Amino acid sequence: MFGSIGSFEILIIMLVVLMLFGSRQLPQMAKHIGKGIRDFQRATQSARNEITRMIEDDGRDEEKKG
Repeated sequence: MFGSIGSFEILIIMLVVLMLFGSRQLPQMAKHIGKGIRDFQRATQSARNEITRMIEDDGRDEEKKG
């Protein structure tokens, strides 16, 4: 899942994050990160849908010309 990062390295990273931000800020940070990821996924899906729609519309226009 994390490539060549082992469980010990993940534990060290988690401890560093805990020391930097404190236990009170972690839930709020996780909430903001989750919201950011959801917004990014929605934007990506919207862009895919728009591109697909444009390709389909272009194909219909060429069928009418042909």
